[in-house]
Formats: sequence, structure tokens, C-alpha cells
Amino acid sequence: MLRSFWRSIDRFSVQHFKYVINELKQIEVVHKHNREFVMDLLQSIVEIVTYGDRQDPSIFECFMEHQVLAEFVRILKISENSKIEAPLLQYLSIMIQNMDSEHAIYYCFSNGYINSIISHPFKFDGGDLTPYYVSFLRAISGKINRDTLCLLVKVNGDAVVAFPLYTEALSFAHYEEKMIQTAVRALVLNVYNVSDDMVYQFILTPPVSEYFSDLVHRLRDLCFRLDAFLYDKREMDTEKRRNGLILESDKVVDELYYFKDILSVGECRLTRLVTENLLNGLVFPLLFSLLASNNNNGLDLSAITSLYILSRLLQVVGGRSMINNVAVVILYHFLNLNVRALSKGNASDGHDDVKPFSKCLNEVERIICYASEPNGAESIDGNYLGAHWEDFMSNFNISSSSGEIHSKRSGILAFVFSEDHSLLLASIFLLLLLAESKDLDCFLSPMIELYGTGDAMLQTNDTSTFKSVDGSILIRCMPEILNALLKVLAFQESLSAMMLWHAGWCLQKLLNFHKEGLNGDNLLLFTTSYEQSRVHFLKELDGIWFDHILDTLRTEWASCKRVLEQSSQYKDPLFMLELVLHQQTTSGEKTSYFSWQRMVDTVKAFILHFQLKTFIVNGVLVEKPFLNMIASSTNDSGAIRASDVSSASFGSNVSLESGIPCGISFSNSEIRDIYVIPVASGMNGKLLLTEKHPFRSRHGVVIAIAPLAGLCPKIDEDHPSWLHLRIREFDPKFCTIKARGNHLSMPDHLADGRWTLGFPNAKACEEAQLAIQNEINKQRSAVEYMLAPLLQYDLGLAES
Repeated sequence: MLRSFWRSIDRFSVQHFKYVINELKQIEVVHKHNREFVMDLLQSIVEIVTYGDRQDPSIFECFMEHQVLAEFVRILKISENSKIEAPLLQYLSIMIQNMDSEHAIYYCFSNGYINSIISHPFKFDGGDLTPYYVSFLRAISGKINRDTLCLLVKVNGDAVVAFPLYTEALSFAHYEEKMIQTAVRALVLNVYNVSDDMVYQFILTPPVSEYFSDLVHRLRDLCFRLDAFLYDKREMDTEKRRNGLILESDKVVDELYYFKDILSVGECRLTRLVTENLLNGLVFPLLFSLLASNNNNGLDLSAITSLYILSRLLQVVGGRSMINNVAVVILYHFLNLNVRALSKGNASDGHDDVKPFSKCLNEVERIICYASEPNGAESIDGNYLGAHWEDFMSNFNISSSSGEIHSKRSGILAFVFSEDHSLLLASIFLLLLLAESKDLDCFLSPMIELYGTGDAMLQTNDTSTFKSVDGSILIRCMPEILNALLKVLAFQESLSAMMLWHAGWCLQKLLNFHKEGLNGDNLLLFTTSYEQSRVHFLKELDGIWFDHILDTLRTEWASCKRVLEQSSQYKDPLFMLELVLHQQTTSGEKTSYFSWQRMVDTVKAFILHFQLKTFIVNGVLVEKPFLNMIASSTNDSGAIRASDVSSASFGSNVSLESGIPCGISFSNSEIRDIYVIPVASGMNGKLLLTEKHPFRSRHGVVIAIAPLAGLCPKIDEDHPSWLHLRIREFDPKFCTIKARGNHLSMPDHLADGRWTLGFPNAKACEEAQLAIQNEINKQRSAVEYMLAPLLQYDLGLAES
């Protein structure tokens, strides 16, 4: 009856709208028998209101006159577990999202109806109600501004005492479902971007402000999960563990970006509270535990994970307060050493322009308290740091009675000079991040600068003058740091190419500022390392993957140059964690996959050394490798035309003029008479197995193909007429694309194939072996010809 009446009138007319409202008002209770009818009514109301908001103002006047939102509230109260809540919230969300009129939005937020719906005692029992409720809250937040926000809060005097939209949303802040987390965070940021002083006072006052400390605790938990996964003892292949690391680290980075979004709002009180929570709950405990001699600060992450978290935090969150607080703790030990040295050195000359230790501490506190952000936000105070300062100093032996401090093996330099290469690279990366930061305070930057005269400058009481001190810890320790990096490069046989590249990045970055370059033992160490990489590279020309060296060289050359040119701000510190994984070696494996991986790593190591060599000598990186060009006809077999055989594929008809007759037995098959044809055309080479064409006696049909490289033809010791051929089953191009696209593990243990060819006698077998080896040698010669300019290029490093 209702539907037939609707069809007789304009469904978007005021008359129809009034009729629908009247039908809704007559509902006394919602139960399973009338649930569908009530849903139709609610949907019609939303559709008509949305239409009227844009097309017919009289509809919305009717909406206000009949207080339709009050009916929505009433329907919720009389629903009797009819499960009407989810569709009701969905319809309201759609209505609010589609409202364009400020007048309509203002009315909807008035009279407390929206707050009543928000505060309704919904039963979130794990069903589908939660997503609809959170979407409803987010829809509301998308329409708030400074004029309408006040309609959603409850005020007592000059203070906000309730803000249901915000507090109810926070109850889902740590919901496991990612979509709900994202919706809550979008809502929270919407609120922060439009809040006034009274709302901020409510947000930043306990217990509501505990949201920020909860965020830090969640971040800490994710850090522990990341660390636990990194050192998980369960059996897991490297690629699977790497994918897990990426997943866990992405969770940490997502949290850091959320902190960045909050700080980007630019409200000084919000910035202050969030920064305090980050520093007090994560950064300071992390730093103290990392740098102190005993880990008793409640955050016992591994050193490598700690360095990763700190580096990521500086990159993502950044800001003057964060940069300078991290720098103060990391550099304090060296700052104190400089001040003590100055105090002793000037004790007898009567000058008072050098700050004593107490004044130096005051300067540190000034940095902590007043390192203002560019947007004018107040910085955090040093309460936490001050409260832990005595313990911090004692852990560093600052107050040691003997006064003997081994600066080169203390604090962050203990990691820089660690025997663990991962810690060495990670700590240098963190120092480079600080050194290159534009937000570092002028009092701290001389302690870690990468360039200049080599003397750091300490401010005196007169801020316009400076006093020279010992110098930047990087500049002062540069020869030793360079030596440590060069030793990493020297261990190239036992280290992954990834670790070598990151060591090369650190070396190139430091040399870029260290104008003295390499000299003495360091120059000799690099020269030896370079020659070692060249020898390993040449050895791969005799390996089973020599035909892929040129493609690998071109691809990895561009990658290496890109890695070396990365700034510290944009370099992903995930490499720190990956280096731990790559310390597991696969030595002793002899499948073609591991041979291929060894070849790639060897090529990458040589490219790195070549680029570093050109940078050391000429101060630049080489854009492309130096290679010869080769004509398509070079090294073709005289009796075989490339158009006939070298381009053959499975099923092709080819000439048997150069074919060598033999027999082969495939699995589950009798011996078949075939012809084997080895052919090299330039850098390409293949071995064809063919059977005689049924109608063309001098031609054959290709039944199998194998690459020449890797065949390793070997005559059987017990059966001199049998020739064994090794067939590479691993396809690097296919597997690389597959792994990159789907994050699948590579087939580490894919077994190589083997063909055994049978010849009439031993002499025929030897001739076949020689013919195959000759074609392999021709193919290898073409590759060597292409590589000659690169291998013969002499930069005269010893004279630099």
C-alpha cells in the first residue's frame, strides 16, 4: 500500500517527505517483523534530505520543522535488538557526507541530537556495527569547523567538560582492524585542525591526554615486536624473514608518520605535549639504554634496532626539538670532554671566557628548553633529562675521579668502532643524519660537523664570539672511521654485497666532506681491496654465469650510483636490519642459483670499488660503465649462419650441416637418436638438441635448448663415450620479476638438470666435448672483449 502510494507522487516532493516522516513517527517499536519497513523509511528520508539540500530548500525546512533527527534518536531507543543500528548509522553517514549547505550542517549539529546518537549505548559485540559507527564519527568530523565544533562539546563555565565525538572515537584508537584505525586517526586530525583554546584544554588534560602516552606505548610495543622478529630463532628462509621485517618495520614507520601528522598541525601546546611524550616514553630511555654501560632503563632493544628506530624517527618526525634532544644525549659525552680539556688548559692563564662544566650544562638545558620549531611552537622542557642526568653521567663515567675517559671507545663511538659491521654502519648513518640536519643547534653542530677547519667552536657568554675546542668528533676521528669502513670493504668475500654498498655509501659521504682524501695505510688498504674485487670479477668470467655479467653490470651500475648519491634524509635505514639477516652465509652451496647470486654480488662489489676509485681520484661518479661495442657477426661460427641456428627456438627447423650425431635418453623414454648443435653468436650461446626432420633429410627439428654457459661438458670416467652436461634450471629474469612482484622467496635449492649424451665411441665424444667448449670460449671471448675498456681503465690511484 505504501509503495503504491509513493509511485503516485513525486518521491522528492515535500508532500512525499511529510508522508514518510509521519510513517516513521507512528513506529512504536522496531522488531524483526517491521525492520525492513523502518529501513526503507530511513533510506527514503536520507535520499530526500540529500536531494533537498542541493535542489529544494523547502525540504530541509520540513526536516527541521518536524525534528527528524529526533526521530532517528527515538528509533535507536526503541529498536529492541532488531539490528537496525548499523543501517541507521550508515544512512546518517551518507546524509552528513553529502550535505553541502553550511546552514544544514549547523542545524544537524544543534540541539544535541548528534551527540545523543554518538553517546547511545551501542553493543559492540564484535559484529559489523563497529565499522558503521566509526564511519559515522568520521563523517561528522569531516564537516566540523570552528563555528560548528562548539555544537558538539558540552561546556561548564569556561571549560569543556565533554566531547563525545572525540572521546568515543579514542575508544577505538587501537582497534586491530586497519581501516578503523585509519578512520579514527583521520577524525583525530580533523579535530586538531579546527580546535579552539577551550577544546585544546580538554584534549590536553588528563585523562583525555593519556591518548598520547598510549600512542607512545603502542609504538614501543611495535619496536619490541620488530626486534623480536629480527632475532627470531625459528627456521625461516632469508627472503621470508626479510618480508616479515618489512611488514613489522612498516608498522613502526606508520606510527611515526602519524606523530608527524599531529605535529604538523602546528598548535604549540599540542606539539609540546606530543614531543614530551615521545621523548620521555621512547627517545630518552632508548638513548640511555643504548649508550649507557648497563641497560637498566626498561627498554632493552638490541643496539641495531635502537639505532634503526632513532634514525627513522629523525627522518620522519624530525623537528628542532627532536633533533637537538637526540643530539644532546649522543654528543654530551664529547661535549663534556671538550669543556674539561678547555678548563684544564686554561686554568693557569686567568681567562674566564671558557665555560666551566656547570655553565656547559646550562647551555645544554637551554637547547632542550628553547629550541623552537619554525612554526613558533614552544619546545619541550628538560624535566625528564634533568631527572635522569645524574644516572646518565655516572653511566658514562663523567664523574670518574681519575678523569681518564677513552673517548674513542665511549658513547656512540663505541658502535662506530665496533667489530660488528652492522653496528658500525648504523651508528655512522645516525651521526650523518645529525651532521646534515639544518635544525641542529649552533652550539652542537660544531661537535659533529663534516667540514670546516677541523676546530669546533664553543660559545662563550658573549653569544657573538666563539672559543675553539677539540673539533668535530667526525673530523677528529676521520682517519680511524675511514679505516674501519675500509676494513669492511676488505672483508668482501665473507660479507654480502648489500653490506659492502652501505659501507661504500658511508665512505663516499665522509670523503665528500673530508677534502684530505685517503692517504698512507688507508690508501693502501683501499687499493688492495680494489684489486681483490677485480680479481674476483675476472674469476666470474670463468664461471657458469659469464653470459649474464654484462646485463648484471648495466643494471647494477645504475643502482650503485643511485645508492651512493642518496642523501641521509632519504636513505631507508631498513638496511640496518637487513644487514643482520645477510650475515648468514650460504657458502658451500653449488647449485646454479647460488652461483648466480655469487656472480651478482661479485659484480656489485666490483662496481662499488670502481665508483669509489673514480670518486677518490676525480671527485665524481661514473655515469655508465666503459664498454666496447660488438658487431652482430663477431665470433659467429663459420659453418653456421646466425639466421639459421643461433636464432632457433623450440620446434624450429634448422640445418644439420654442423650437427653432431649422438643418442640421449630422457626420463621414462627409450634412447632417441639426435643431433647436438653448439652455437655462439656474439655474446649469445646455446646448445640445440634436434631430431631429423621427417621429410627433409638435411634438416632437423629442435626438441630442447640449453644455454652454452654453465654446460661444463665432462666425459664420464667409467664410460668414455658418455658426455655429461650441466643444465642451469634457475632463470634469474623470471624469478626476479616474480619475487619483486609477489614478495615470494627465491628457489634457493632448485636442483640443476643434467643431460648425458651417448656417442659411438670415445673419440667422437672427445670431439663433441671440444666442439662445445670451443663455442663456449667464443662466447666468453665476446664478453671479455666488451669488458676490456672497463678492466683496463687505469686511474693511477697510487699517485693520488
